[in-house]
Amino acid sequence: MLGLFKAKKQTSQMKILIVDDEPDLVSTVEYRLKFADFQTFTASNGREGLERAAAEKPDLILLDTNMPIMNGHEMLEELRADAALKHIPVIMLTARCESQDIAAASAHGVSDYVTKPFDFAQLMAKIQAILKSHGSH
Repeated sequence: MLGLFKAKKQTSQMKILIVDDEPDLVSTVEYRLKFADFQTFTASNGREGLERAAAEKPDLILLDTNMPIMNGHEMLEELRADAALKHIPVIMLTARCESQDIAAASAHGVSDYVTKPFDFAQLMAKIQAILKSHGSH
């Protein structure tokens, strides 16, 4: 009987990809999401983020703007151009709060835009609302 509940929990666990080059932020967000029973994956730049998104098919992506190799806007543009990945909701999680950054993210259909520093409870509320509205699992 206990095995039945364990199996159900594993299959219903939502997957979140965190793409950010700040290791302390990534580990903190990852820890809090795992505590909230999310399965997490991480990437430290946009190129790696695209590869992880393709491999893991996350239910949601938390995406920073300023990163090496490929920035968040470039990753978002490529994500939206990929038929297999374009449906994945994205929350920009960034220190960039200039109107042109928000406009660029909005043009590529981000679900929300959260500026650092942020309140984790508010971020969790946004994540849950987006996952519910997208009907994930």
